[in-house]
Amino acid sequence: MPMMPKRVKFRKQQRGWMGGIATRGSEISFGDYALKSLDRGWLTAIQIEASRVALTRHVKRGGKIWMRVFPDKSYSKKAAETRMGKGKGAPEYYVAVVKPGRILFEMGGIPEALAKSAMRLCAHKLPFRTKFIKRSGI
Repeated sequence: MPMMPKRVKFRKQQRGWMGGIATRGSEISFGDYALKSLDRGWLTAIQIEASRVALTRHVKRGGKIWMRVFPDKSYSKKAAETRMGKGKGAPEYYVAVVKPGRILFEMGGIPEALAKSAMRLCAHKLPFRTKFIKRSGI
């Protein structure tokens, strides 16, 4: 079962506007190392889960991982070969809106080399460019 909100006020959402850079969620808050997005885009629940699995498997369930994104926007789609009209399609899946500068994942309690290699594997599962960063106090 992919990640999705438990309850929503409205089932369908408009596409919205992805301009600007991330002001919230752009600093390391919990761990020592993080993966920061450099591009904008939508991150699906399946992509988030695939990245999380890649991270946890690489560190062999060591250390701690924080996921800083959650898919709370519904993505609706009409069936293939459907004529125009007859309303908006049903929600297909959920996405998280990601802007440049947003922290996606954080890790702590493991060596830097291991965190860097784990984040590299995680970045391959994501649809945009990312950057490995570490807390300034380290």
